Amino acid sequence: MDSIERLESTMNSGRAWIVTAVVATVVVIGGALAFPRQVYDRFIWQYFWGPVYADAHNARCAVLTENGPKTLTDGCFQAEATGQIVARPGYTVVSEIGYAILLLFMLVGVYFLVRRLRLGQNRRLFFALVPFMFLGGALRVVEDATDAVVVRTDAGAVIGYPLNTLIISPVIYGVVFLLTLGAILIGLGLAKRNIVQFERYPTVVAAIGTAAVALTVGYIGYLVATIDTSGTRIGFYPQLPAVVLVLSGLIAWGLYAGLDRFAPWMNEGTGLMGVVVLFAHALDGIANVIAADWMGALGMGFLSYAPKHPANRIIIGVTEAIVPQSVLEVIGSAWPFLLVKLVAAVLVVSLFDDRIFEDSPQYAMLLLVAIVAVGLGPGTRDMLRATFGI
Repeated sequence: MDSIERLESTMNSGRAWIVTAVVATVVVIGGALAFPRQVYDRFIWQYFWGPVYADAHNARCAVLTENGPKTLTDGCFQAEATGQIVARPGYTVVSEIGYAILLLFMLVGVYFLVRRLRLGQNRRLFFALVPFMFLGGALRVVEDATDAVVVRTDAGAVIGYPLNTLIISPVIYGVVFLLTLGAILIGLGLAKRNIVQFERYPTVVAAIGTAAVALTVGYIGYLVATIDTSGTRIGFYPQLPAVVLVLSGLIAWGLYAGLDRFAPWMNEGTGLMGVVVLFAHALDGIANVIAADWMGALGMGFLSYAPKHPANRIIIGVTEAIVPQSVLEVIGSAWPFLLVKLVAAVLVVSLFDDRIFEDSPQYAMLLLVAIVAVGLGPGTRDMLRATFGI
């Protein structure tokens, strides 16, 4: 009886979520139609779609004109100075806040879906979803690779607009979610037909995700290997992923083992899932630190990367302001970002105790997946970009 009541409650909550989503969509569309200049031009386009449009066209910025958007390779600051509406690729504080709110809302919807499908009881599913988190970063590098091919060679666009918007943040998150959901439904379908045991369906999900990652990375390698990139820095630099993956693994396991010895209560809830959380954010932090400050030490000083996320830029800016220049010249300015990521990951692991998994396993599992994805997706992208010199 209790399970029936919980199912009915979930269905009712799910309907309420759908109604809220529809109403919010109508409000946004209505506002854009009623006040196009204020709502669409200076909010939706400038902070959300404009950056995607500029990124899709590999431009420094996009300017919204009376005749539609116009991409620029220079002159962005001049356009802003004249009062034009300018959007640059990447994130701003406004867009990050907006996406954070949207992410939280979508997580609630996914939670209702997970409960409706009665997922989340099997911890194997958590590990099975890890390849899809790598997939998100790898797909993003496909778009980076096509941009690099256009800019640094005489080849035309491999994947052009508007198709390439599917592999640009934040649209790519929706694409990866649909791919993941499709893999889960395939696994459940095979289990329902007794082709695989129900307890083993996560293995099917993991296999699909791993194959997708292999195909995606293979395609990036194919682009690099088959297109004439003479005179460019596009290539294959295996020392980068080797260092990033090894250091991430060592740090994650070292932290987990240290917590298990000196504060075992912090690992009780997550178990080995905590290692994945620590690994994901260690990878993101290390990839950023190496890309910003240590490429020369790996023999890749000819490549340079700058952080795109405002939080990372702020941390580096504060570090450069308070740490003596003599110290920065030795250890760089990006290392505090790694410390922040690791501290946050440890806190997350400690918060997920046994009670959370007992009271609401689906909710706990969903949050952990989202937390890992936030680290593993961007980290994978940064690592693969540098691996191929993109």
